[in-house]
Amino acid sequence: MRVRIFVLLAVLVGLAACAPPSKFLTYNGPAVTQVLLFKEQRRLYLMHHDQTLESYEFELGFAPTGHKTFEGDGRTPEGHYFIDRRNPNSEYHLSVGISYPDAEDVARALEMELEPGGDIFIHGTPSLFADRDDWTAGCIAVSNEAIEKIYAMVPNGTPITIYP
Repeated sequence: MRVRIFVLLAVLVGLAACAPPSKFLTYNGPAVTQVLLFKEQRRLYLMHHDQTLESYEFELGFAPTGHKTFEGDGRTPEGHYFIDRRNPNSEYHLSVGISYPDAEDVARALEMELEPGGDIFIHGTPSLFADRDDWTAGCIAVSNEAIEKIYAMVPNGTPITIYP
């Protein structure tokens, strides 16, 4: 009986060792109090008050300059938003949503008789786009390793400021 239990445990440990690593990391460090994103420098910072916890490079939409005005313009919004949702089943590995559009964004687009767009995320990068610059429809694309950390570290409700 002991031999069977030992063999069963050895098999289970062996299977666990062969399993691919989970994309869902845990984080027990200082809280991320804000996300700062600088489009021109292509740099995203996870901040704990005035201390930088992590920093990542990223890619933007296919028309990266300027504030997102309407659906399909290929721009990434600029301004103050917050992380408002997450998608563990994203087509882009993992993703966290940005609260664009806000009331001002909607009003600006409607004034032009256009839709403001939406579904702006920080997400991973499929291998198909790994060596391309500014390929999204307006999202912020980081490496898959980076989005795993961001997903673990940044809770919903965290403010994000996106600078030109």
